[in-house]
Amino acid sequence: MSPLKTFVDSAKELKKIYSLAAIAMLLALRVVLGMFANATLPMFGGTVKISGAFLPIAIAGAMFGPIPAALVGALGDVVSFLIAPGGAYIPGFTISGALTGLIYGFALYKDRITVPRVIIAWMINMLSVETFLAAFWFYIFFNPGYETPYTVFLSTRFISVAVKCIPEILLIFGVGKLTAKLDRRLDKKR
Repeated sequence: MSPLKTFVDSAKELKKIYSLAAIAMLLALRVVLGMFANATLPMFGGTVKISGAFLPIAIAGAMFGPIPAALVGALGDVVSFLIAPGGAYIPGFTISGALTGLIYGFALYKDRITVPRVIIAWMINMLSVETFLAAFWFYIFFNPGYETPYTVFLSTRFISVAVKCIPEILLIFGVGKLTAKLDRRLDKKR
């Protein structure tokens, strides 16, 4: 399927009541997991944070495509901040959430959940969004006077991504396959 057709088909998902209800539930799950399903590992100076917030975004991408997944990613960041602000609002992370949704949506939409696709989508997301872009947001917003070089922030992001690699890929693949089956069954009943 071409990227344009994927984009158009996912936009049409926003017209369906079932889709809107499921997207709203995935958004709520994204907020809850982002707030409560977090762990900062003490190794590597506490720079590795493991969170379950990526999973509802990936599921939204697999079930409904890039546009709804981008909404879940972006709105999840905004709603999480509004409910429990943990400091200043950083719009860059909202952009990162939307980009994560777009990546997973384009890669996994319409029953295309295979191990190679999940690995490629995860790698694109981790390298572009979770590594380079997140390091940039940290560099810009948490580095007054820019004394610390960008490469320091980048190296901590590489460590974090390396630690999360296998668990996140397995979770996306396993949960994605289950939701694809569920989505096919629900499509037959509608």
